[in-house]
Amino acid sequence: MQLGMIGLGKMGGNMAERLKLGGHQVVGFDFNAEAVAHLTASGNVGVSSLEELVQKLEGRRAIWIMVPQGKPVDETIAKLEPHLNPGDILIDGGNSYYKDSMRRYKEVTAKGFQFADVGTSGGVWGLKEGYSMMVGGDKEVVDYLRPIFETLAPGSDKGWGHVGPAGAGHFVKMVHNGIEYGMMQAYAEGFTVMDKKEEFHLNLPQIAQIWRYGSVVRSWLLDLTADALAGNPTLDGLQAYVVDSGEGRWTVFEAFDLNVSAPVITESVIRRIRSREENNFTDRMLAIMRKEFGGHAVKEG
Repeated sequence: MQLGMIGLGKMGGNMAERLKLGGHQVVGFDFNAEAVAHLTASGNVGVSSLEELVQKLEGRRAIWIMVPQGKPVDETIAKLEPHLNPGDILIDGGNSYYKDSMRRYKEVTAKGFQFADVGTSGGVWGLKEGYSMMVGGDKEVVDYLRPIFETLAPGSDKGWGHVGPAGAGHFVKMVHNGIEYGMMQAYAEGFTVMDKKEEFHLNLPQIAQIWRYGSVVRSWLLDLTADALAGNPTLDGLQAYVVDSGEGRWTVFEAFDLNVSAPVITESVIRRIRSREENNFTDRMLAIMRKEFGGHAVKEG
C-alpha cells in the first residue's frame, strides 16, 4: 500500500522506514532536503513539493501529516486540498488538540475528502518497538488504513485501535500524555528522595535496574530511566528545565471542564512550568513572608 507522508523528522522518518520494511511504499516531503534524501536512500520516494507528492500517489490517496500542531496542520491541509480527489484521506498523526481535529473532520468531509486523527506514541523507539496508535474517525476510513496501522504497531492485533469518532484519537492521546507527565514526576521525585539520603550512599542506576524486574513500578519509562542513569548517574551537565508540548495542559483543562479531580497530572504540569523559572519570584515571596511572620532567615544574593 502507498502512503504519502509530510514531515520526515526523527519520528516521521522512522515510521517511513518501518512501513518500508513492512512492504509499503512511502512518498514523503519535508522542507529539510537532507531528510528527503535520506528517505529516498532508504528505498522510499522523496519529493520536493506537496504537489509532486500528490501526483506520485496512485488510486485513493492517503496522506499522513506529521507537522507541529495548530496552524501548520491547517496550512498543510489547505495546500493539499486543491490537488485531492473525492474520497482521499488526510491523516493527522501529530499531537493536535482534539477539538481542532473535530473541526478539521467537518471541514474536510464537507469538501468530499476524509480525515482521521491518530494519536501516536513511541518516539524514537517506534522503529524497533512499534508505535502505539489511538485512531479516531469513520470506520470505513480506519478499515481502509488498517494495513498501515498493523505495520506500524507492535503487532497487527496489539498496540493500536479505533477508539471512536473524529477527535477521539487525539483526545485519548492527550490523556495518555497527561498520565505520562504524572508517572515521570513520580519517578523524578522518588529518585530525588533517594539521592538526598546521603548516609546510605545509594546507587541510583543499580536501584533502577532492580526495579525493572518483578517490581510493581516497572515500566518502559523506568527502562529508559535506568538507561539514562547508567550513562549519567549524577545528571552532570543538565539544566533543570523541562519543556511541555501542550497535552498535559489540555488534559488538566479537560479535567476541570468535566469536574474531574486530577491533582497528580495538574501538579506535574505546574512543576514543568516552574522548572523554567530561574530564581523564581514565587519562592522568593514565600521566603520573605516566612521572614515577616516568623523571623525566619532568608538567603540573599
